Amino acid sequence: MQQYYWLQPASTRIEECIAASPQPSTPQLTTTDLETLRRQHELILNSVGEGVYGLDLEGRVTFVNPAAAKMIGWEISDLISQPMHSVLHHSKPDGSFYPVHECPIYEAFRDGRIHRANTEVFWRKDGSSFPVEYVSTPMQDQHGEVVGTVVAFQDITQRKWAEVLLQRTNEELELKVRDRTAELHQANEQLQELSDLKSRFVAMVCHEFRNPLNNILLAASSLERYDEQLSPDQRRDYIQGVTTNVERMTHMIDDILVIGKIEAHKLMIQPTQIELVQFCHSLVAEMQLTANRQMLSVTSRHRHLIAELDEKLLRSILINIFSNSIRYSREQTPIHLQLLKRNSHVIFRTSDQGIGIPPEDLPYLFEPFYRGKNVSSTPGTGLGLNIVKRFVDLHHGRIKVDSKLTVGTTFTIILPLHYCVQG
Repeated sequence: MQQYYWLQPASTRIEECIAASPQPSTPQLTTTDLETLRRQHELILNSVGEGVYGLDLEGRVTFVNPAAAKMIGWEISDLISQPMHSVLHHSKPDGSFYPVHECPIYEAFRDGRIHRANTEVFWRKDGSSFPVEYVSTPMQDQHGEVVGTVVAFQDITQRKWAEVLLQRTNEELELKVRDRTAELHQANEQLQELSDLKSRFVAMVCHEFRNPLNNILLAASSLERYDEQLSPDQRRDYIQGVTTNVERMTHMIDDILVIGKIEAHKLMIQPTQIELVQFCHSLVAEMQLTANRQMLSVTSRHRHLIAELDEKLLRSILINIFSNSIRYSREQTPIHLQLLKRNSHVIFRTSDQGIGIPPEDLPYLFEPFYRGKNVSSTPGTGLGLNIVKRFVDLHHGRIKVDSKLTVGTTFTIILPLHYCVQG
């Protein structure tokens, strides 16, 4: 099949091409036939929605359809014989100069192959640009010689916009997926923590309730069987043992209920003015009665120190700290409470010479039902320090722990002198 290209007027160029090609088996075309053929080519080019233009071997325009002229803002008559690279392909997307020898469109009639591109831009007459996808196809004469190229292109602004929108949507979707995955991972971790907490709770309840219940059962059985043989002192000891074990279980239940109230936001802080020096002396004197012959003391540089705190919660904080120091310290060792004031805060610092806390246990010290590895068979629920931490948080305070194995432990509790509600 023969291929044609032309300069305006098209009919003259078509006639020259046909005349140059001997066609012994084809009847000679008349002028009417040539005009009909020209019109058919024009109709095809004019009806195509894509931009189409032809170039000769020098890169000059030989024909251009209306769609191409409209897209780049030129008149068709002004484009004929123009070097098309300088008209619409002179710069790269970043605005830098685009050398002719690098242009894939011109490569088509240099190497005789079809060239495609979809990452470049064409420039309009007004200096604006738009992204294009184009195909540069070499044209050959009847002898197979390349005589130019035909370029078909289309404005892909909408496609690029859709690609950007799709990419942005995908990125947002990926971000949502990552966020959701992180949320699910966090939820799984929380579920695992709850599972661990439940396991520790069940183990603690089984252990801490079994022992006092066994003691109560043993005492009740002994009183029933050997009532007549028991002396008044022995009966009193059994009854006292029952009372002690009931109090122990009651205290544990109270601790669990307190934690439940805090988590349900039903425990409201009720601050009142407290004279802390007298408060601490009275508390230490009370705790001394339950000490295992440890020596409890309190010091302060202040004769009077007024603070606005919840007295009930403060009492629970210090009793829990002292109880731990008494429980895990040897007999006749000192346990000391120091009361300080620093700027707008009051500091309670308790120090003992007990068994200390292993370093690996410190990060988990305030978790519910967690007990250190070195507590052995010493009774305890692992709730006391968790309650202390929660009560300190309710006061918007801080708590620090310094401990060394076999040397002792120091708790530092820092509370604001005047409680204020935070949003």
